[in-house]
Amino acid sequence: MRRTGLKRAAGRVTELTGYNAMMNREDLLAFAHRDWAALGRSKREFWVERFRRGGSAPARHASRLLLEHARRLDASVLTEAQHADDLAHHVVLRERLDRAARALAGR
Repeated sequence: MRRTGLKRAAGRVTELTGYNAMMNREDLLAFAHRDWAALGRSKREFWVERFRRGGSAPARHASRLLLEHARRLDASVLTEAQHADDLAHHVVLRERLDRAARALAGR
């Protein structure tokens, strides 16, 4: 049975446990109401600058670290061959999107 961090009685939450016990209403509301658009812009700017300085290497490195982490959590996550195939598809898609963007920008 999966632990949810909630104790229930008669279908109602009676107590927060584990990680959930550390949360409070104000923090959850602050998180939910944060400036998500600004956060998105900041992430895009970060990766644009990283790409300018290092090409695709930083993104590939981040991808590799995420894959390693996922495998530690679940050994059935992508084999090396599956990962290589997935990456190849992403590269082709990116090239097509870039080509389309250039074509649309030239109109």
